[in-house]
Amino acid sequence: MDSETVTDPRRCTTIVDGFTFNGAVIQTGTEFYRLAHTKASAERAEAG
Repeated sequence: MDSETVTDPRRCTTIVDGFTFNGAVIQTGTEFYRLAHTKASAERAEAG
């Protein structure tokens, strides 16, 4: 399952449930922090 797309609804539910069990899911809007952080880091590295 390393590089496969998970299309089975039961398997998807199990994966999401495992991530969120005993955790707090916080809606942060439509911004993806990790993506923005990675892009900003790459831009800083290119700039020197």
